[in-house]
Amino acid sequence: MVQKTERLLSLDVFRGLTIALMILVNNPGSWGHVYPPLLHADWHGVTPTDLVFPFFLFIIGVSLYMSYSKYDHKLSKQSAIKIIKRSALIFLIGLALHFYPFYNKSFESIRIMGVLQRIGLAYLIAAFLCLSISIKNLWRVALLILIFYWTSSIIHGGENPFSIEDNWVRAIDLKVLGENHMWKGKGIPFDPEGIMSSIPAAISIVFGFYIGALIQKYKEQHLLVKNLLLVGVIAVFVGLCWSIYFPLNKSLWTSSYVIYTGGLACMVLGILVEILDVRKKQSWAKPFQVFGLNPLIIFVFSGVFVKTMLYIVRWTNEAGNTINGNSWLWANIFSQITPNHLKFSSLLMALFHLAICYLLGYVLYRKKIVIKV
Repeated sequence: MVQKTERLLSLDVFRGLTIALMILVNNPGSWGHVYPPLLHADWHGVTPTDLVFPFFLFIIGVSLYMSYSKYDHKLSKQSAIKIIKRSALIFLIGLALHFYPFYNKSFESIRIMGVLQRIGLAYLIAAFLCLSISIKNLWRVALLILIFYWTSSIIHGGENPFSIEDNWVRAIDLKVLGENHMWKGKGIPFDPEGIMSSIPAAISIVFGFYIGALIQKYKEQHLLVKNLLLVGVIAVFVGLCWSIYFPLNKSLWTSSYVIYTGGLACMVLGILVEILDVRKKQSWAKPFQVFGLNPLIIFVFSGVFVKTMLYIVRWTNEAGNTINGNSWLWANIFSQITPNHLKFSSLLMALFHLAICYLLGYVLYRKKIVIKV
């Protein structure tokens, strides 16, 4: 009989907290007025915002271990089909989100990769690795992949292999995706959710899978907390040491970044287990349970809502200028709340957007509707 893993409230809250932060940092009132911790690092380095995505992949890994316990954590025809279908669906939803609102769009210039596309591709790689390799050997394979990614970055990169211009990740994406299908937010074609960098991103999921096994092993929650914190501290130390030679960088999803953020995720999960599952201090956690029940659907809704406000809710004012719903909210409401502190106003608009997403999540939560992707 396959052993079932006990469900932890802390994991559900961690998932919801991560999605809430992901939505919050993606939707400020004005990108020109954002508190520095709510922005990604310009290139090397890590801000609190740079922790959100790897934390979510880590949680996917923990959930992967739990959900595939019915397959005895082994690859079979049934589990392989499930993995492929789920990965493809997540990828296609992400691509459809880029196409939305589906008019005046040309595939010739559409960005192919993105957050959901990264999740789908990384999940595909990680799930096959985790179910094909024994848990005893999985960490060795994961480490070898990270070392391969590091050495390949040096060998195949340009004169400055860890720069935005010369890194091999960009070179491969240019050849495979083409310049027209890549993100250009930094002034040149470079995709922070590109193809090759999805390989180390998959190891962030593998890290979580390994922690899922740790959760099953330590049924005594006090021991679980101690081991999560121990693994976390060791991983953070290793990641920081590795960063001397391979800098912490979310855009490249460097090997040091995988280890470092995985360690921090372990520590956060350990603290949440202590607070929620050991000490039973749970009254504050309800909103994050709401977000955690349907995380991907709420994230997709967030993107659809913003694009609707930008591209569908539009009108021409008396001066003949085109106004969209998003800019009107900022100019006429939120920027006027604290005009001398526009960063705070921008944060308030992000919180407003988060509240809209929460309403959807709350309705689904109350009706006990779980939309699985």
